[in-house]
Amino acid sequence: MSEKYGKVYLAGSGPGDPDLLTVKARRLIDEADVVIYDQLPGEAILSLIPEKTEKIDAGKYSGNHTLTQDKINEAIIEKAKEGKTVLRLKGGDPYVFGRGGEEAEELVKVGIEFEVVPGITSAVAAPAYAGIPVTHRNSNSMVTFITGHEDPTKEETGLDWELLAKFDGTLVIFMGVKMLERNCGELLKYGMDPKTPVALVEKGTRPDQRVTIGKLENIAALAEERNVKAPAITIIGNVVNLHDILGEQHSNY
Repeated sequence: MSEKYGKVYLAGSGPGDPDLLTVKARRLIDEADVVIYDQLPGEAILSLIPEKTEKIDAGKYSGNHTLTQDKINEAIIEKAKEGKTVLRLKGGDPYVFGRGGEEAEELVKVGIEFEVVPGITSAVAAPAYAGIPVTHRNSNSMVTFITGHEDPTKEETGLDWELLAKFDGTLVIFMGVKMLERNCGELLKYGMDPKTPVALVEKGTRPDQRVTIGKLENIAALAEERNVKAPAITIIGNVVNLHDILGEQHSNY
């Protein structure tokens, strides 16, 4: 590692509630020379960045990427080569569908020191705030995280929908709103029970969190009716039934 280079922190900001920031991520927000951020942390967290800090918006908004992933990688490396401490602030956890692994690989290639700061993933936090534990001994003892929106350049899907349709546990889908009808259709095609409970949690853990409950057979129609928007987490499985029991117990919602 070259001493002339700065250090990069690939940090997760958690699911959106600023109280769920790790102590370390909060400290790095104060100490970094440069913060390269996505939109997912949300305004409550982004407003914590000091005025003196250089800020680079690397958000990927629907249909409009402020920076491509290659440009994000270049910005991280450029600022580190200037000798600056760089905080790459990402929503959730950087290594859970956050492309942090790709950014880490680029840093290794050019010999820049980096450290990963894990964050609370929305796959666990958003359901929890909605009164849905992703595992429960009496219903679902397994959980699988999948992406609902794969790399469009891939020739074939990396998801085995036939296997997932037979999975006797909780499915948690990231970034699945746009492809919700297709994804549900794949599960139904391969034999998943149409009555399987499904929850959509929009803007999980934030003050404007919203929950939509349905079944595999009708959740896409409900989502359209309620105009469900990203960011949202989809939870599929019997644990969703616990929302009726536990959903009103969270102190914030």
